[in-house]
Amino acid sequence: MAQSDVLLTKQPAPQTVPACELPPKLYDVARNTGAHTSAGLATAGFRAAKYLVDEWFQNSYASYHQAFADRDQSERQRHESRQLAAETGALAQRTQEDSTRKVGERLQDMHCWKSELQREVGELVAETDLMLAQKQRLERALDATGVPFSIATDNLQCRERRQHPDLVRDYVEVELLKEAELIRNIQELLKRTIMQAVNQIRMNREHKELCEMNWCDKVEAYNIDETCARYNNQSTEVQFHPHSTKFEESASTPETWARFTQENLQRAERERLASFNLRGLIDGILRDTSEDLRLQCDSVNLAFGRRLEELEDARHKLEHHLNKTLREIADQEHNIAELKQAIRDKEVPLKVAQTRLYQRSQRPNVELCRDTAQFRLVSEVEELNRSLSALKEKLLEAEQSLRNLEDTRMSLEKDVAVKTNSIFIDSQKCMTRRAHYPTVLRLAGYQ
Repeated sequence: MAQSDVLLTKQPAPQTVPACELPPKLYDVARNTGAHTSAGLATAGFRAAKYLVDEWFQNSYASYHQAFADRDQSERQRHESRQLAAETGALAQRTQEDSTRKVGERLQDMHCWKSELQREVGELVAETDLMLAQKQRLERALDATGVPFSIATDNLQCRERRQHPDLVRDYVEVELLKEAELIRNIQELLKRTIMQAVNQIRMNREHKELCEMNWCDKVEAYNIDETCARYNNQSTEVQFHPHSTKFEESASTPETWARFTQENLQRAERERLASFNLRGLIDGILRDTSEDLRLQCDSVNLAFGRRLEELEDARHKLEHHLNKTLREIADQEHNIAELKQAIRDKEVPLKVAQTRLYQRSQRPNVELCRDTAQFRLVSEVEELNRSLSALKEKLLEAEQSLRNLEDTRMSLEKDVAVKTNSIFIDSQKCMTRRAHYPTVLRLAGYQ
């Protein structure tokens, strides 16, 4: 191109450009015909409204190239897609078959554990029934001890109502206490054994329930897994569950799952063995306790006759001391009356002496003198106060002595009444009731 050609700068392309736009560049415009041509002056510094032919060809070539590249990429993607679909289909088939096989193995494991749990539940039911029979025998034996315990308790309660002079640990008391203690120990032993039986029955039932719950869970899981094992690609009830692959935090592992059932079975077997041993222990307890109760009953009856003679002798002695106490009470009351009169006799001289002192305290000025009369009056008041204090103290001692005598009298009267009542209880009530002592068979829980 000649130097007279005018170079114009390319203006920015408009907003609506072709899809395949070439990069902007500087290019030549139409050749000028002269130095001062009006066309060149009019277009100087402006972008032409049309592209050049070279630019049109470049744009077309770019479109061809882009179409070829897109077709090539599409063909590769179609080939890769078919290959991926085939691979994933085969992988899905293998994975599904493997999952079905695993579910089948799981079903076999659950079936084995179900059978073990069901067997253990049956054995626990049988053992629980035997323990219930032993518990009923214990309860009958415990009820049978109520009669001898009520006899011994009634005897002890009647004798315990005696006051201190009569509350002695005599022969009857010792034997009754032994009998009551023996019965209480036997009752406590039977109650503890019943509680052990109840707890054992409860433990048997709890472990039976645990095994049943475990069995029910396994039945439900077995049904679920059996349903899952029947699912295939032609099943109509399958659907999407996007979040089903998430593991629950409380989910167990195969090891913990098997260990849980195994531990349940082991605990159930231990409880069954403990129940068997407890039933043997109950037989020995009932045999020994029934024999001990009858032996102690004979020892108590022998002590009553000897004690009745001692009570009669003690009552006569108490009545003798009661008569002497009554005479002493009368003498002490007379002494108290004399002391009160002596106190009243000292009150008038004390008033006289205190009145003299009060009147002399009214003397005016220097006449208020501490003379001999004043000192004598003061000493007189002190002597009278000391005398009154001594008499009042002696009166208090006498009154206390009288109260003691009254307490002694009341105690003696009460002792006499209690001993009279004790004689009636020992001779009439106790010996009569002891004739209804239960037999050995009843105490052993067979009746």
